[in-house]
Amino acid sequence: MAVTVVFIGKLADLAGQGEREVTAPLEWADLAGVLGEDLASALDNDRTKIAVNGAVLADKRSLRAQDGDEVALLPPVSGG
Repeated sequence: MAVTVVFIGKLADLAGQGEREVTAPLEWADLAGVLGEDLASALDNDRTKIAVNGAVLADKRSLRAQDGDEVALLPPVSGG
């Protein structure tokens, strides 16, 4: 049973890869242990978003991903 975590933009740079398979189920409280301290710290930024199966969560702390789900970690958007 696995969840695919997809890293976008600078989060992919921090992770050193574009995606990673992690054990399901996956909840917000599990992220630091699964992803490591650098990524967990980046996720604490209020502008960093999380999407599950393409739907952005209104409250990323409500993350509950099950077997087969895709979780995308979306860094803050910048630009003009």
